[in-house]
Amino acid sequence: MKKTLIAIAAAMLVMAAPAAQAQRIVFDPSNFSQNILTAARTLEQINNQIRQLQNEAQMLINDAKNLTGLDYSALAELRAALSATNQLIQRALGLSFNVSQMEAEFTRLYPDAYSASIAGSQMALDARTRWRNSLEALRTATQVQSQAVQNFASDEQTLANLVNRSQSAVGALQAMQATNQLLALQSRQAMQAQQLQITQDRAVALEQARQVAVQERAREVRRRFQGEGTAYTPHSVNFYGH
Repeated sequence: MKKTLIAIAAAMLVMAAPAAQAQRIVFDPSNFSQNILTAARTLEQINNQIRQLQNEAQMLINDAKNLTGLDYSALAELRAALSATNQLIQRALGLSFNVSQMEAEFTRLYPDAYSASIAGSQMALDARTRWRNSLEALRTATQVQSQAVQNFASDEQTLANLVNRSQSAVGALQAMQATNQLLALQSRQAMQAQQLQITQDRAVALEQARQVAVQERAREVRRRFQGEGTAYTPHSVNFYGH
């Protein structure tokens, strides 16, 4: 600032030199000081305007960074992992996952009681079907477990990518998008855990229902044997048939 004031003063003296040669002017110190102060204030105003423009330019740069989108999306990977587990459930054999269809099959295969009109061969066939349902339910549960384990590796890589991009985000938009994708990963893992729990609980429920049906079938077989056949009464027979 001092250098600037000196330069302004020197310039004013140089401009005043020709006029001094033409005519003699009395030097007024107070007027000279006032001119120096005016020039200094003008220069300060210019500097303030420059700083204001610089601040506005930086704000525009920051706004541009905040509006910059994230150049990475894990949505396809998350949907693929979730779809793989869904396909295992949809392809599951045995008792259907469809509510209305399942209700009809369950009522027929796991009855509260057997009527006299149901043949013994049908009861045996139903028992085989119930055993098959329990087996397929366990198979589906283990398949979903295996798929969950396979998803761990891809989830680990996806998590690392999202964390790295979140930490290196240049603006608010990138940080927000990275955070949203991290939440999507967490939601997908929660949904996978629900799928796994469903298949496991289904296997347990079907096995318990099968055991109850086994007991009811045994009761019905015993009733028919005692009511329609000749009860077996043990008696002793000697070697000679007497």
